Amino acid sequence: MSDEEAPVPEEVLTNAKEQLDEEELSLADNEEVLHALSELMPIYETERSYFVLGNYDREPIRRLNLVVDRLNRRTDAYAFRMVDVRGEWDNSIQKFCLVADIVTYLVGVAEKEPSDFLVEQGLLVGTTDYFSKSHVLKRECGDEDHPFGWMQDGVFELFDREGRLYRWQTEAGLVDVTEELP
Repeated sequence: MSDEEAPVPEEVLTNAKEQLDEEELSLADNEEVLHALSELMPIYETERSYFVLGNYDREPIRRLNLVVDRLNRRTDAYAFRMVDVRGEWDNSIQKFCLVADIVTYLVGVAEKEPSDFLVEQGLLVGTTDYFSKSHVLKRECGDEDHPFGWMQDGVFELFDREGRLYRWQTEAGLVDVTEELP
Protein backbone atom coordinates (compact mmCIF):
# COMPACT_ATOMS: atom_id res chain seq x y z
CA MET A 1 0.00 0.00 0.00
CA SER A 2 1.49 3.37 -0.96
CA ASP A 3 1.69 6.33 1.40
CA GLU A 4 -0.99 8.08 -0.68
CA GLU A 5 -3.64 5.39 -0.08
CA ALA A 6 -5.83 5.69 3.00
CA PRO A 7 -5.31 2.84 5.45
CA VAL A 8 -8.17 0.58 6.48
CA PRO A 9 -10.06 2.43 9.25
CA GLU A 10 -8.86 1.36 12.70
CA GLU A 11 -12.36 0.46 13.95
CA VAL A 12 -12.81 -1.96 11.05
CA LEU A 13 -9.55 -3.72 11.76
CA THR A 14 -10.32 -3.81 15.47
CA ASN A 15 -13.77 -5.34 14.86
CA ALA A 16 -12.33 -7.83 12.36
CA LYS A 17 -9.50 -8.71 14.74
CA GLU A 18 -11.94 -9.34 17.61
CA GLN A 19 -13.97 -11.72 15.45
CA LEU A 20 -10.86 -13.44 14.15
CA ASP A 21 -9.45 -13.88 17.64
CA GLU A 22 -12.59 -15.78 18.62
CA GLU A 23 -11.99 -18.27 15.79
CA GLU A 24 -8.36 -19.01 16.75
CA LEU A 25 -7.03 -18.58 13.24
CA SER A 26 -3.39 -19.02 12.39
CA LEU A 27 -1.29 -15.91 11.85
CA ALA A 28 -1.22 -16.64 8.10
CA ASP A 29 -5.03 -16.95 7.97
CA ASN A 30 -5.39 -13.74 9.97
CA GLU A 31 -3.06 -11.89 7.59
CA GLU A 32 -4.99 -13.22 4.56
CA VAL A 33 -8.30 -11.97 5.97
CA LEU A 34 -6.93 -8.53 6.79
CA HIS A 35 -5.34 -8.34 3.31
CA ALA A 36 -8.67 -9.22 1.67
CA LEU A 37 -10.41 -6.50 3.67
CA SER A 38 -7.77 -3.95 2.74
CA GLU A 39 -8.40 -4.73 -0.96
CA LEU A 40 -11.94 -3.42 -0.55
CA MET A 41 -10.69 0.18 -0.44
CA PRO A 42 -13.71 1.56 -2.34
CA ILE A 43 -15.85 0.67 0.69
CA TYR A 44 -13.84 3.14 2.75
CA GLU A 45 -13.60 5.74 0.00
CA THR A 46 -17.28 6.01 -0.95
CA GLU A 47 -20.31 7.30 0.86
CA ARG A 48 -22.36 4.12 0.32
CA SER A 49 -21.37 0.49 -0.16
CA TYR A 50 -23.57 -2.44 -1.15
CA PHE A 51 -22.82 -6.10 -0.47
CA VAL A 52 -25.02 -7.90 -3.02
CA LEU A 53 -26.05 -11.51 -2.28
CA GLY A 54 -27.82 -14.03 -4.45
CA ASN A 55 -27.65 -17.04 -6.74
CA TYR A 56 -24.47 -17.67 -8.76
CA ASP A 57 -26.05 -20.03 -11.29
CA ARG A 58 -25.69 -18.99 -14.94
CA GLU A 59 -28.91 -16.99 -15.47
CA PRO A 60 -29.39 -15.59 -11.95
CA ILE A 61 -25.80 -14.33 -11.79
CA ARG A 62 -26.49 -12.17 -14.85
CA ARG A 63 -29.24 -10.45 -12.86
CA LEU A 64 -27.04 -10.26 -9.77
CA ASN A 65 -24.39 -8.56 -11.90
CA LEU A 66 -27.07 -6.23 -13.28
CA VAL A 67 -27.87 -5.08 -9.74
CA VAL A 68 -24.16 -4.57 -8.97
CA ASP A 69 -23.71 -2.61 -12.22
CA ARG A 70 -26.73 -0.35 -11.57
CA LEU A 71 -25.60 0.40 -8.03
CA ASN A 72 -22.03 1.12 -9.19
CA ARG A 73 -23.38 3.75 -11.60
CA ARG A 74 -24.36 5.87 -8.62
CA THR A 75 -22.13 8.73 -7.60
CA ASP A 76 -20.03 7.87 -4.56
CA ALA A 77 -21.24 4.25 -4.31
CA TYR A 78 -19.52 0.88 -4.50
CA ALA A 79 -21.31 -2.47 -4.95
CA PHE A 80 -19.78 -5.94 -5.01
CA ARG A 81 -20.54 -9.64 -4.55
CA MET A 82 -19.10 -12.23 -2.16
CA VAL A 83 -16.87 -13.66 -4.92
CA ASP A 84 -15.30 -10.22 -5.37
CA VAL A 85 -13.66 -10.59 -1.95
CA ARG A 86 -10.54 -12.56 -2.72
CA GLY A 87 -8.90 -15.21 -0.63
CA GLU A 88 -9.43 -18.83 0.28
CA TRP A 89 -11.58 -18.76 3.39
CA ASP A 90 -12.42 -21.94 5.27
CA ASN A 91 -15.38 -20.30 6.96
CA SER A 92 -17.71 -18.47 4.56
CA ILE A 93 -19.99 -17.34 7.40
CA GLN A 94 -17.01 -15.61 8.98
CA LYS A 95 -16.21 -14.02 5.62
CA PHE A 96 -19.81 -12.86 5.28
CA CYS A 97 -19.89 -11.37 8.79
CA LEU A 98 -16.59 -9.51 8.43
CA VAL A 99 -17.70 -7.96 5.14
CA ALA A 100 -21.27 -7.31 6.33
CA ASP A 101 -19.90 -5.40 9.32
CA ILE A 102 -18.18 -2.81 7.15
CA VAL A 103 -20.71 -2.12 4.38
CA THR A 104 -23.49 0.45 4.38
CA TYR A 105 -26.15 -1.88 2.91
CA LEU A 106 -26.74 -5.59 2.38
CA VAL A 107 -28.85 -6.37 -0.71
CA GLY A 108 -30.29 -9.82 -1.35
CA VAL A 109 -31.61 -10.82 -4.77
CA ALA A 110 -34.07 -13.68 -4.25
CA GLU A 111 -35.32 -15.51 -7.34
CA LYS A 112 -36.66 -18.89 -6.29
CA GLU A 113 -36.31 -21.59 -3.66
CA PRO A 114 -33.57 -22.01 -2.74
CA SER A 115 -32.32 -18.48 -3.32
CA ASP A 116 -28.72 -19.51 -2.58
CA PHE A 117 -28.28 -17.13 0.28
CA LEU A 118 -30.44 -18.93 2.82
CA VAL A 119 -27.78 -18.92 5.53
CA GLU A 120 -27.19 -15.23 4.96
CA GLN A 121 -30.95 -14.57 5.13
CA GLY A 122 -30.95 -16.12 8.58
CA LEU A 123 -28.07 -13.87 9.58
CA LEU A 124 -29.81 -10.82 8.09
CA VAL A 125 -32.92 -11.26 10.22
CA GLY A 126 -31.18 -12.79 13.22
CA THR A 127 -28.77 -9.91 13.74
CA THR A 128 -30.19 -6.46 14.50
CA ASP A 129 -27.23 -4.65 12.92
CA TYR A 130 -27.52 -6.62 9.67
CA PHE A 131 -31.31 -6.48 9.52
CA SER A 132 -31.37 -2.70 9.90
CA LYS A 133 -29.21 -2.20 6.81
CA SER A 134 -30.64 -4.99 4.63
CA HIS A 135 -32.95 -4.85 1.61
CA VAL A 136 -34.33 -7.77 -0.42
CA LEU A 137 -35.24 -7.74 -4.12
CA LYS A 138 -37.74 -10.60 -4.46
CA ARG A 139 -38.72 -12.04 -7.81
CA GLU A 140 -42.46 -12.56 -8.15
CA CYS A 141 -43.33 -15.55 -10.33
CA GLY A 142 -46.89 -15.23 -11.54
CA ASP A 143 -47.05 -18.80 -12.87
CA GLU A 144 -46.05 -20.43 -9.58
CA ASP A 145 -48.29 -20.55 -6.53
CA HIS A 146 -45.47 -20.82 -4.02
CA PRO A 147 -41.92 -20.44 -5.43
CA PHE A 148 -40.34 -19.94 -2.00
CA GLY A 149 -40.51 -22.08 1.12
CA TRP A 150 -42.36 -21.12 4.30
CA MET A 151 -39.13 -20.13 6.04
CA GLN A 152 -38.15 -17.69 3.31
CA ASP A 153 -41.70 -16.35 3.19
CA GLY A 154 -41.33 -15.44 6.88
CA VAL A 155 -38.10 -13.57 6.12
CA PHE A 156 -39.79 -11.71 3.26
CA GLU A 157 -42.68 -10.72 5.55
CA LEU A 158 -40.23 -9.14 8.02
CA PHE A 159 -38.63 -7.07 5.27
CA ASP A 160 -42.02 -6.17 3.82
CA ARG A 161 -43.20 -4.81 7.19
CA GLU A 162 -40.11 -2.60 7.31
CA GLY A 163 -40.62 -1.34 3.75
CA ARG A 164 -37.42 -3.00 2.54
CA LEU A 165 -38.85 -5.72 0.30
CA TYR A 166 -38.86 -4.84 -3.40
CA ARG A 167 -40.80 -7.03 -5.84
CA TRP A 168 -39.87 -7.58 -9.49
CA GLN A 169 -40.74 -9.97 -12.35
CA THR A 170 -38.60 -8.97 -15.32
CA GLU A 171 -35.07 -7.66 -15.70
CA ALA A 172 -36.51 -4.22 -16.45
CA GLY A 173 -38.46 -4.49 -13.19
CA LEU A 174 -35.28 -5.52 -11.38
CA VAL A 175 -33.55 -2.38 -12.70
CA ASP A 176 -36.50 -0.28 -11.50
CA VAL A 177 -36.50 -1.69 -7.95
CA THR A 178 -32.71 -1.38 -7.76
CA GLU A 179 -33.14 2.33 -8.40
CA GLU A 180 -35.44 2.48 -5.35
CA LEU A 181 -32.68 1.34 -2.99
CA PRO A 182 -31.17 4.03 -0.76
